[in-house]
Amino acid sequence: MPFDFLNLLKELNIIVFKLYEILKLWWWLLLPFILFKPVRFLYRWWRVDLWLNKRKFTVLEIKMPKEVLKPIRAMEVVLSGLRQIIYKPPDFWEKWIDGEVQLSYSFEIASIGGEPHFYVRIPDTVPKDGVEAIIYSQYPEAEITEAEDYTKLVPRDIPNKDWDLWASDYKVLKPSPYPIKTYPKFETEHETKEEKRIDPIAGLLELMAKLKPGEQLWIQIMAEPVSNEDLPWITEGGRIRDELAKRTKKEAPRKPIILEAADVLITGEPPQEKKKEEPMFPPEMKLTPGEKEVISAVEEKISKPGFKASARFIYLGKKGAFKRINLRLAFGYFAFYFTENLNALVPYGPTLTKIKKSWFLPKNLTRQRRLYLRKRRMFRYYCERFDPLYPKNSKFPTSFILNTEELASLFHFPGKSYASAPFVSRVEAKKGEAPMGLPTEDLLEE
Repeated sequence: MPFDFLNLLKELNIIVFKLYEILKLWWWLLLPFILFKPVRFLYRWWRVDLWLNKRKFTVLEIKMPKEVLKPIRAMEVVLSGLRQIIYKPPDFWEKWIDGEVQLSYSFEIASIGGEPHFYVRIPDTVPKDGVEAIIYSQYPEAEITEAEDYTKLVPRDIPNKDWDLWASDYKVLKPSPYPIKTYPKFETEHETKEEKRIDPIAGLLELMAKLKPGEQLWIQIMAEPVSNEDLPWITEGGRIRDELAKRTKKEAPRKPIILEAADVLITGEPPQEKKKEEPMFPPEMKLTPGEKEVISAVEEKISKPGFKASARFIYLGKKGAFKRINLRLAFGYFAFYFTENLNALVPYGPTLTKIKKSWFLPKNLTRQRRLYLRKRRMFRYYCERFDPLYPKNSKFPTSFILNTEELASLFHFPGKSYASAPFVSRVEAKKGEAPMGLPTEDLLEE
């Protein structure tokens, strides 16, 4: 029977016409599936914005005594305590109805006209007395005062005709379970003499103190406590550890039951299970020293409490004082924590306040405008303490996990011997308890 092509076209035409009629009547049923994700995102953004507008934040400045004999490990104890008093993941109602989010700390080092300062920004849901008590427990001679937000001391429309800036967010090169370089690698805690210790913040503060009036350098590390239930970074670390240790072995896929039955009918023999050959040496004994070091570092990282973190810096100044060469201060600070076989913090290209020229020449006509808008966005995000990809949830690589050891390595209080810059804010006199036997107010009234 010859193939009737014309008849097939008629049938296809009828089918298409019927589908068109159905779609014309019921197209709106597809909208919930198409718009679900964008509507959910906008709703969540609206609720979070309302909730955050009700929150108040306090900037605490921490001045250290002239001599800090505590090792960097003391800062790790402080961070563990701070994590406990802020960690409160919202439940379903709080998240979707109230708009609540897990709040974070902002650890900041700012040099204003050559005078470095240490700041911690805390939300109103965290007791200020609790933060002070935790810091005093390890640094009893420190001085903690409530300070004005230093970002409000400069014009809000930077860059403008008088001010310019250069900024960047940072990312990690590898997944979060790989650690960056931490203080056990550069601090020798058994050294009793402070001058024999090494501290990367020392170089940063020395250079910060050399900035001229009209120049400012801000470094900000946002830290939000997370658990493995919130973000399964420990699970990911375990998987990476097993892969590095060559413990995961893919087994050959088993034949379908139909094919096994066919083999039995053809050969007349039941299916035999393949015997697994036991290796003579366990996989761990085949690892190189470098591979063992990486596995040990991953295991060490996932064993400590973690923070979802992001890092950025801004160098700004008046047009006459602004020097691009001073950008190397921040670049050098973050580069110190680079480890070739583990992880590193490097600038995130899309947030660098530098627009590369394009081979598509018309695009270069808007280059200056795009650069201006990027600088404005970076300045605003720093001042508001927003995530790098706000309003979206920042994800790898701009948002990464740092445990307490890594965070303490990036932000801690240095001793005077290796941070002797004359403009570093320090407490001039030691604090002590009042002597016993002083008359009280009740005795004076009598």
